[in-house]
Amino acid sequence: MILLTVLGLLFSGCYYDVEEELYPNNGVCDTTNVTYVLTIAPILNQQCNSCHSGAAPSGNIDLSNYANVKLFADDGSLYGSMSHNPNWSQMPQGGNKLDDCILLKVKTWIDSGTPN
Repeated sequence: MILLTVLGLLFSGCYYDVEEELYPNNGVCDTTNVTYVLTIAPILNQQCNSCHSGAAPSGNIDLSNYANVKLFADDGSLYGSMSHNPNWSQMPQGGNKLDDCILLKVKTWIDSGTPN
C-alpha cells in the first residue's frame, strides 16, 4: 500500500508543470528593437558601470552615457572586451565572459549602427 502511494505521488508530481513557466525564455534571445536606452544601457548598468562610471572610472573608461559607449562600440573595444577577444582587455576583468544572449544583443546593436 505504501509503495503504491509513493509511486502515485511520484508519477503525479510533475503532471501540472508547464514548460513555459519553468523555462520562460526557452533559450530564445530577443534581439528585436535593440537600442541603447532600452537594451544596452541596462546591460551596462548591471554589468559594467560599477567600475566604469563616476569621477574616476576604471581604466579611464566611462560607460555611463551614450556618447562614450558609442565611441567604444565604434572602435571595436566594447564588443572585443566583452566577448573576450584576445586582442582586447577581457571584461569583466578576472571574470567569466558574459552570457551569449547579452553578447548577441550588444553585437546586434553595434551592427545596426548603435541606435540611441
